[in-house]
Amino acid sequence: MNSKWMLTGVSSVLALTLLMPTANADTLSELQQEKQKTEQKQNELNSGISEKSVEMNQNQSTLESIMAKIQELENQMQETQSKINGVQGEIDQTIVEIDELKKSIEELERKIAERTELLQERARAIQLSGGSVDYIDVLLGANSFVDFIDRFSAVNTLIDADREIMNEQAEDKKLLGEKKAQVETKLAQQEERRAELVDLKTSLDGQKAKQSGLVKDLKAEQERLAKEKTTLVQQRDEAIDVSAELETKIANEQARLAELARKAEEERLRKLAAERAAAEKAAAEKAAAERVAAERAAAERAAAEKVAADKAASQKAASNSEASSAPVASSTPAPAPTPAPAYSAPEPAVSVNASSGFIRPAAGRYTSKFGWRDIGSGPEFHQGVDIANSKGTAIVAAANGFVSYAGSMGGYGNVVIITHSINGQTHATVYAHLNSIGVSVGQQVSQGQNIGGMGNTGRSFGDHLHFEIHVGPWNGGRTNAVNPASYVSL
Repeated sequence: MNSKWMLTGVSSVLALTLLMPTANADTLSELQQEKQKTEQKQNELNSGISEKSVEMNQNQSTLESIMAKIQELENQMQETQSKINGVQGEIDQTIVEIDELKKSIEELERKIAERTELLQERARAIQLSGGSVDYIDVLLGANSFVDFIDRFSAVNTLIDADREIMNEQAEDKKLLGEKKAQVETKLAQQEERRAELVDLKTSLDGQKAKQSGLVKDLKAEQERLAKEKTTLVQQRDEAIDVSAELETKIANEQARLAELARKAEEERLRKLAAERAAAEKAAAEKAAAERVAAERAAAERAAAEKVAADKAASQKAASNSEASSAPVASSTPAPAPTPAPAYSAPEPAVSVNASSGFIRPAAGRYTSKFGWRDIGSGPEFHQGVDIANSKGTAIVAAANGFVSYAGSMGGYGNVVIITHSINGQTHATVYAHLNSIGVSVGQQVSQGQNIGGMGNTGRSFGDHLHFEIHVGPWNGGRTNAVNPASYVSL
């Protein structure tokens, strides 16, 4: 009766203990929902910040492109101005050359005028003498041969002088025309080139002014985007602070669940101990009863043997009285009673926590270890291990415990967190990137029980399970994360 009453009482206490997490699960669920909303807002703010950063980068890229264009225009303007200055120098040099040409032209014009005057004088002289000078008459009028030679030389000199004057006059007039045309052409080309360069400089000035206006607008836009980004960053930081506060609340709720899990584990162990004690007592009582029965049977057997011996002795005495000559029979000793079996205590049950208390949560390939790694965005601490397999592969609880979280959580994607009490120590296990979740917050789960399916949700690059073990309640950080490879075979 006492054993039966004890088992009934232990079962009632255990049932009440197991029902208590359900009442607290509502509070934790509300906190988790609030945390999800905060994380959603944080993700939206992060998305807004990223968009602003992209816009600012694009704006900055456009601004740099325009600044480069302005610098290019500035270089072109400087080059054009240098060309204008060079052309102006050439024009100035051309003006000097023109001045020299004008002086040369004036000199030519003066010579031409003098020759023209000389030729006109000769023409008047010939006209006054009544006609042209007959050089044959001059030669034939010589008084002697010597006079003829002198006259011939004089006539040749006059003819050569006239010819030279005429040639010079023709050449100077031609040269005068060429120089005038050269000066006019060169001056026109320089002026035309200068006008083109001035127009180019004016165009470049206009482009620079337009680009400068764009730069001003872009800088104003950049300032606006920077202010908006700063506002979003402040809002995100505030959201992060709230999220940290919620994480603390969730951690506290997990601590309560861990306490309940610890008490449940104690009750389970007490129940096992009570059952073991009851079994041992029943075994002892059975052994004692068997021993008493054996002793009673032995006594009865001994009594029966004594009666039989007494009867045999009486028969022998009668036989002896009838035949005194008959030999005396030797008495046979009664057989020794069979000893009762010795009591043997039952073997103690093997503890389920004889090793680490955890089992491998999923089948698949061990693809990523615990610790620091770089997956493309810089060094980061990997708080667990990754096990890869096909989508939907069964995920099981690594140990007995209570579900303290089941839902979406940022980079974890769909995640389940279970709180355990193993050998009096609180632990938490995390199962992330799930494709499906098969448990709810506050639910008690057994080791090996299916809790979801493998997936690729959250910050993930393929179907796999991200598995963490924490010594103590899960707190969102790596302060109490341990290497799962030390606890389960991978």
